[in-house]
Parts: sequence; C-alpha cells; structure tokens
Amino acid sequence: MSKNPIIYVLDTSVLLHDHQSLLTFKENNVAVPITVLEELDNFKIGNDTKNFSAREIIRFIDKLIGNESLNEWIQLAPGLGKFKVVLDHSPKELNAEYIFSVGKNDHKIINAGLALKESNPKTQVVLVTKDINLRIKAKALGLKAEDYKTGKVETDKIEDTSYYNIESIDTEIIRELFTKDSIDENGILGSKKVANGYYILKNGKASSLAFYNHLKNTLERVDKTFVYGIKAKNAEQAFAVHALLNPDIKLVALQGVAGTGKTLLALASALEQHTQYQQIILARPIVPLSNKEIGFLPGDANDKIGPYMEPLWDNLKFIKSQFGENEKKRKTLDEMEQQGKLIITPLAFIRGRSLSNILFIVDEAQNLTPHEIKTIITRAGENTKIIFTGDVRQIDTPYLDEHSCGLAYLIDKLRNQPLFAQVKLEKGERSDLANLANDLL
Repeated sequence: MSKNPIIYVLDTSVLLHDHQSLLTFKENNVAVPITVLEELDNFKIGNDTKNFSAREIIRFIDKLIGNESLNEWIQLAPGLGKFKVVLDHSPKELNAEYIFSVGKNDHKIINAGLALKESNPKTQVVLVTKDINLRIKAKALGLKAEDYKTGKVETDKIEDTSYYNIESIDTEIIRELFTKDSIDENGILGSKKVANGYYILKNGKASSLAFYNHLKNTLERVDKTFVYGIKAKNAEQAFAVHALLNPDIKLVALQGVAGTGKTLLALASALEQHTQYQQIILARPIVPLSNKEIGFLPGDANDKIGPYMEPLWDNLKFIKSQFGENEKKRKTLDEMEQQGKLIITPLAFIRGRSLSNILFIVDEAQNLTPHEIKTIITRAGENTKIIFTGDVRQIDTPYLDEHSCGLAYLIDKLRNQPLFAQVKLEKGERSDLANLANDLL
C-alpha cells in the first residue's frame, strides 16, 4: 500500500456502468465532480438500466453524506477510503480553464481532477472514465487517466475454454463412444475436464465429438442433429445444439462472429422444446442509432422498434421456410405466434418480469453490462432456461468493450459451473461471401 492513498476521480460513465463503483477502490479515496451529479440528474428518469443506476448512486451518495459538508472527505465504509464531491473545477496554476472552456461538462470534469491534483501535490490523482476521448484529453493536460477496471475480463481465457481438441486418444475409446453413446470418463480428459465441457477426441483420421457429463462422470457422444428443420453443420454447432437441448443446463452462452448460426440455432432449439415451456421469448437490447434515443425516431412504438427486431424476424422466417404451408410444424409456429407463446421483443419491454416456465433468448448480449446480465439471470424462476448469444468483438455501445461487456463477464465468472455451458462458434455457415468478409475485411 502506498504512503498516501490515491485519489480516483470518477466520471458519469463509470457510475452508470456500475452503481457500486464507489466501493471498489479499496483503501483509496474517491471523488466525484459536482458536474457528474448534474449529469446523473438527467439520467434519473426512465426504465433503462442506466436510469436505475443513476437513481441508485444518487440515493447512495445522499445517504452517505447525510448532514456532512459536500466538500469534506467522508468515510465510505470500514476498511475503505474516503469520498467527497468536488465543487471547485477551476485549477489556477495549471490554468486548464483557459485551455478548456468550462461550458462543456467533460472539460469541467477534467478541470475538477486538475484542481484536486493542484491542491494535493503529494497525492496521485487519477481520472477514471469509460470515455476514451476524455481519457486522451486528460492525459494531454498531464492528468493521469484510466478505464474502470473492475469486472474486466481476459478475453483469451474465455475463448480457450469454449471446447477442447484432445489428440492421440486411444482409437478403442473413440470406437466405444460410437457404439455405446456414453462411456466412463476414467481420466481421459486429464486437466481439461470441466463441467459441461465439449471435446473433439482425435487419433489420426478417427475422431468423435464428446460432452462431459459431470453429474454421471461420463463422456457422451455428440451428434449433428436436426432441430426444427435446421441441422448442425459443424462440430461447434453440434455442441451448441446439444447444450441448448440439454435439460440439465439452465444457462447457455453462444458467442461467435456474424453468420455462425448463434441466433438461428438458439431459436430452432427453443422451438424444438416448445412443449416443455409455457412461452419462448426472443429479445435483444436496443442500441440507439447515432446516439439518438428511440423516442426521437418517427412513428409509434412498433415503428420505432421494428428495424431493431428485423434480424430476429429474419431468423424466424428462415425456419418457417423449411416447411410447406400445410406442414404441421409450420402451423404450430403460426399458432404459437397468435397465442403469444412465441414473442420477439426489445429487452426493455420484459424488464421487471419474473421469468418462470420460459425459454428466454437474449440476442446481441455483448451490448449488455455485467449488471444487466446479472439482473436478467436473477429473474429466472422454476423451469426457466436462459440463452445469451453475441459476439464480444462487435460491440455497439460506446462505453463497453470486449473485456468489460456482460457476455464476456458471464462466461468468465460462470465457466465450469454445473448449470452453465458455453460454446464459441467460429466457422461461418451463412454463405461463402459472408465468410470472405469475416476473414479478410
């Protein structure tokens, strides 16, 4: 521990990302510019997660301060550092106010950090923000700045544990797995044994796809099967379908680039199990275009959300196209839509619901924060299965990246847990053109 605690200056993006962020800096001190409180006030009304976070952090600060002065350091909690609201954002000797007009909130936040640095010359002051441009501007003025690190995930770790290739397996084991469907594990997997793990067992040209059933300590053969007219085309898709259909796995994460079949397989597998659940819900978060809230778009509610939901409808239409107009499965699909047993909706529209006896698919989950992922999972009731799909390298929200998004966080925290399975889909099956773009562009 350093002689003097570090002073961390938090901006609005950090508090909205994690409303408990004030408590994550251990013995160091945390400061919030009063400009940040003004911005939080603009976010407090609404039903999105950022609105919830704004209300929570405002309540926390109000309770913490009590009757104390806003400009005094206040103990956060036993064992933690102190907190205060920075009222002064006019550093004098550094003259940042001359460089940056105080008319812009980002500049006020930088100036508040510089004012703290000026008044605490023996203490390291660090601006913490998820806004990359704000970090660059702060560093240009000599103010140390960094991203919010709590909950950051090493992406290589989550990709390495998707499934394993195990070479030089005894050919008799591969043959036995084909003939008996399952065999005792008996140390075959070695250090790569994980709960609900998927494996490609190889010996020369002989190979088999396998699943480790931790409940029985057995290896089970995985086949490329059809689900509601859609067939798994490669090993990864076979693993994904197996996890999606397995009743003992209540939480599945499918990650991969566009065209690998994540959403299509999730929806087809859900439809294959439609008699086991009262309702199938397919949802995705709405990421505003050009940073404009959805309310600014023309039309009524359906007009506003239509463009965002179209990719999900495309998958449903593709599944329907596998059957003729009079085939039973096609009629079942139409009946499910009419009776409200199959719903495609923005994620915000189901927030607050208790998810019991539901198969719930969340598409584009990489655009969710870790807190949003946790909120969804904690809503799960009896006989509910939740599926998250997404690509951690294709994030559309401004303050998330592949290391801090909810999908990466989920995989990192829950791997090797008995109710969870994850599969990374790598081989594109949409078309040769789509594969060419993914590989070379």
